[in-house]
Amino acid sequence: MLIAMWFGYFLQMQGFFKSCFGAIIPLLPEGLLGIVTSPLLHGNIDHIIGNSIPMVLLMFLLYQFYPLVANKVFILGWLATGLLVWLLPPVDILTGEYLYTCTIGASGVVYVLAFFLFFSGVFKWNMKLLTISLLVVLYYGSLIWGIFPEELFSNLNEPSKISWQAHLSGAVVGSIIAFVFRNIGEKKKKYIWEFPNYYNEKDDKLWQEYKETHPEDFLELPYKRKDDIWDHLEELRKK
Repeated sequence: MLIAMWFGYFLQMQGFFKSCFGAIIPLLPEGLLGIVTSPLLHGNIDHIIGNSIPMVLLMFLLYQFYPLVANKVFILGWLATGLLVWLLPPVDILTGEYLYTCTIGASGVVYVLAFFLFFSGVFKWNMKLLTISLLVVLYYGSLIWGIFPEELFSNLNEPSKISWQAHLSGAVVGSIIAFVFRNIGEKKKKYIWEFPNYYNEKDDKLWQEYKETHPEDFLELPYKRKDDIWDHLEELRKK
């Protein structure tokens, strides 16, 4: 993924992706290509570096702890997020004015991975996977603010260049995928002896044999002092 992102950025620098070509342009047919290509394109060096670091860490966690569904989560999350961004009308949140926008960057996929990893651990209620959920919250909990329009929190003279639509789409898609795949892969283990009315004939036989061969462990000792008890056990051992 990193190689693809940086290769896409290299092609941008060479002029292969000019203007909005390869970007998601909401509700316009020419923007459909961006569903596939937009995560590989970035506005500047800071933009791609900012997406590369979480992409590496979150993809490592995804493929390490969810190997059975990792490919499905990644590909489905990529395409579904891009499609949702394309379907969302690009309007100014404050004025309602229609905006012609070109959305690029892998942040939507980053949000898919972060929200999947968090909610998947919660839905499965597995201690190891919950630990991964807590790690995601610890390091990327601030991502939650990215799903809201920046205009709501600061006075901007012009619309923000940060696509909250991509962030929101990724968060929604990642959460839904976590719910859909909640019964696939590693879940909380419940051992057979945790079930009510558990009985195992072999265990019972072993227990009876132990009682017969070690009767001293079941004696009711009349002693109250610890030293007396240990002395008595030592005498039994010598016998």
